[in-house]
Amino acid sequence: MHSKNQIGQYGESIAIEYLDKLGYQILETNWRFKRAEIDIIAKKAETLVFIEVKTRTYTFYGQPEDSIDASKEAFIIDAAQRYMEKIGHNWEVRFDIISIILAKNKKLEKISHFKDAFFY
Repeated sequence: MHSKNQIGQYGESIAIEYLDKLGYQILETNWRFKRAEIDIIAKKAETLVFIEVKTRTYTFYGQPEDSIDASKEAFIIDAAQRYMEKIGHNWEVRFDIISIILAKNKKLEKISHFKDAFFY
């Protein structure tokens, strides 16, 4: 049995591969500020994209993206603001969610990309 952290890391690697194929430039992974972490920070054209990845092996309690509440959004937004200050940000910003469902054999069953999932 894989741990929750291992499943999450595996999902993030799937998300990075997916984004790479779509032409995103990956700038950072697992970027931390205080208690907040941004799974993936990427750039697509002139847009800075902060991406939260949620991976599940079952959907009994709902879809992976359903686990992102207002509190989690606030943490991500706060960390994103600090990142933008750090790099001297001067382009458009977007917050996305990538939802990943794995089959029992840990193979990718479904990936959903929610662009502009929340705003700041």
